[in-house]
Amino acid sequence: MYAVRRWSVRHARFFEWLYEHFESIIVALHPLWLKIGYERVEKPIVAVERRVKGFLFDCRMCGHCVLSSTGMSCPMNCPKELRNGPCGGVRANGNCEVNPGMRCVWVEAYEGSRRMRKGHYILDVQTVLDRSHKGTSSWLREVRRLHDERARRD
Repeated sequence: MYAVRRWSVRHARFFEWLYEHFESIIVALHPLWLKIGYERVEKPIVAVERRVKGFLFDCRMCGHCVLSSTGMSCPMNCPKELRNGPCGGVRANGNCEVNPGMRCVWVEAYEGSRRMRKGHYILDVQTVLDRSHKGTSSWLREVRRLHDERARRD
């Protein structure tokens, strides 16, 4: 998993492009999700999301995905689960102070964000993690958020 996770960060620009296209499709399916019911579609979507994001990014299914803001490096892979930057214990070689055999998740995030067109999002402060969303679909949560945001504008 670790090798795939690092490969995904090195290809952050591609995953940024892929996500933008995937997002437009999944958002367009909002009427279908409403018709079926978000509660009913949650379980199968979570299964797909867990497999795809788990394989590519070693996703921990926190329910608040920030991969597009962190250079495709999941901050939940940080042993301290820091969501807004490194802890200050990053070793001189860029490895983690807690797990010296692993590159710091935030060093990876910075490198991945430099490859992305919207890499400046790494500067955004992330909100506190709501642990009640653990194991739920961040994809569906994002669809609802985007739909609500668009409805307010119209």
